[in-house]
Amino acid sequence: MRGRARSARRGARGREKPRPGEGVRLALYQGLFAAAAEEMGATLMRTAHSPNIKERLDHSCAVFDPRGRLVAQAAHIPVHLGSLPRAVEAALELGPFRDGDTVILNDPFAGGTHLPDLTLVSPVLLTRSGSPDFFVATRAHHADIGGAAPGSMPLAREVYEEGLRIPPVFLARAGRPVPDVLRLLLANVRTPDERRADLDAQLGAQATGARRLGEWARRRGAAELRRAAALLMDHAERCVRAAIGELPRGTFRFEDALDDDGLTPEPVRIAATLTIGADRVRVDFTGSSPQTAGPVNAVEPVTRAAASYALRCVLGGDFPVNDGAFRPIEVIAPRGTVVNPLPPAAVSAGNVETSQRIVDVVLGALAQALPDRVPAASYGTMSNLLIGGTEPLSGRPFAYYETLAGGHGAGPGWHGASAMQGHMTNTRNTPIESLEHAYPIRVLATRIRRGSGGQGRFRGGDGIERVVELLARSRVTVISDRRSRGPYGLQGGAAGRPGENLVQERRDAAPRLMPGKFQIDLREGAVLTVASPGGGGFGAPRVRPLQAADKAEDENSGGTHTARGSGFVGSLLQRASAMRRVPANPGSRKRK
Repeated sequence: MRGRARSARRGARGREKPRPGEGVRLALYQGLFAAAAEEMGATLMRTAHSPNIKERLDHSCAVFDPRGRLVAQAAHIPVHLGSLPRAVEAALELGPFRDGDTVILNDPFAGGTHLPDLTLVSPVLLTRSGSPDFFVATRAHHADIGGAAPGSMPLAREVYEEGLRIPPVFLARAGRPVPDVLRLLLANVRTPDERRADLDAQLGAQATGARRLGEWARRRGAAELRRAAALLMDHAERCVRAAIGELPRGTFRFEDALDDDGLTPEPVRIAATLTIGADRVRVDFTGSSPQTAGPVNAVEPVTRAAASYALRCVLGGDFPVNDGAFRPIEVIAPRGTVVNPLPPAAVSAGNVETSQRIVDVVLGALAQALPDRVPAASYGTMSNLLIGGTEPLSGRPFAYYETLAGGHGAGPGWHGASAMQGHMTNTRNTPIESLEHAYPIRVLATRIRRGSGGQGRFRGGDGIERVVELLARSRVTVISDRRSRGPYGLQGGAAGRPGENLVQERRDAAPRLMPGKFQIDLREGAVLTVASPGGGGFGAPRVRPLQAADKAEDENSGGTHTARGSGFVGSLLQRASAMRRVPANPGSRKRK
């Protein structure tokens, strides 16, 4: 990684610079490339079959240049987008490519994140040279990819237990599916019809991106598109270096921990040393725990994505998020640790839980450098809920997956937002009507968890509580964290209240408190409650009665505290990142 950073600096010399007056044209190209990725996402959303993709939007799309460098991305899932470049690099090793080829992969140790995230990479040939001019990629979380438990996120010790592991292979050649690959995949999952439909939706999204780039090439020429992509990367690099130059220089350290790895009770340490230079930032995770027996290991692309996301939020600014934006950021993740495990480590929870803690740690270090900009910790867990079994009426297997929202951390000048997805997720909730229509599950309650936000001069946002009743015998897996201790507060603010998981196996039985990570077989009629943490508070609380204005704010917002302030305005959790979509109802986002 250090060698790559040095080569990037050397490559900066002799790069083509924009011509005078070309800034407006480049801004238009920036919008066009991003629009192609957004249109890919719209195609995928509208044609997918599983609620996790079509309702929760658990997918991401992006455009890459011939060398596999990120050109533009849609405002989708940060943990997907930050790690996608490694998947494209892995796919490039299968070249040469023909028009209509598509590579599929999910191997966490060959460009993937965790096994349910299936990535498709397709070349875009705009000329008769026979070489790709661009690549388009989609990544979608499939509700099941086999393995020891429905949803493919068991409490595993090895990646082999987590599902079907797919190295980069061709799913389609010259526009024709490779039937043997598809048959092998579908034979190893619980819901093959749904998987095939979602893969078809991804292939449609790939075609949408290629078609849009082809239209622009016919108008402006492929060479002009490639030149604009390269100039936009260089522009992003200059913007990020300039933004880093405005930060306080120095070395800042912070550490936090996961509650456990799901198999052993010991906390899992995440430590970061952040060094801010004149125009570069280094994030060194030396000192983090060795890779774990349980599935909380985060592969290096996930660690890089989480660290880069946190820095991008704090830098703010309106500049392209592409390969150039990441060139000034160096991430050191020692091999054999929880932030860069060696195979065959189990990794399913690293993508969803450890990534959140990495963000907390990097932001905690940045808070020392920028105390007037960085908020307290947000809820810090995706509270993954997975339920699978056999539908009583049809006799067909089902697999349900969802992440739950939580409370966001308060900051210097604003209360934390309540009941919102944040950081490395950025998905909607599953609408109750859709959930109950698709699965033998009844939703008894979805509500804001009042008072779970940390106290302080500015209050942390509240988490949520989801209560479901099982209408069929099911295997339930919950992968959650921040159950032992809540998200940290800053500047004297209190920590948010930890989350909790409850199981009531029969209506005449008392609810049983469960650990943060567990797997259990339950009968029809069992009730499961997953309550997410609140965000940390900011600043020492003032000793005064609740003012009328505060009461009115709570009544008008339903307890959801929105951002305040100017300059950095609000919260990096709500505004600063180009990788956000606007939430609507508790735990959801507005429909497009």
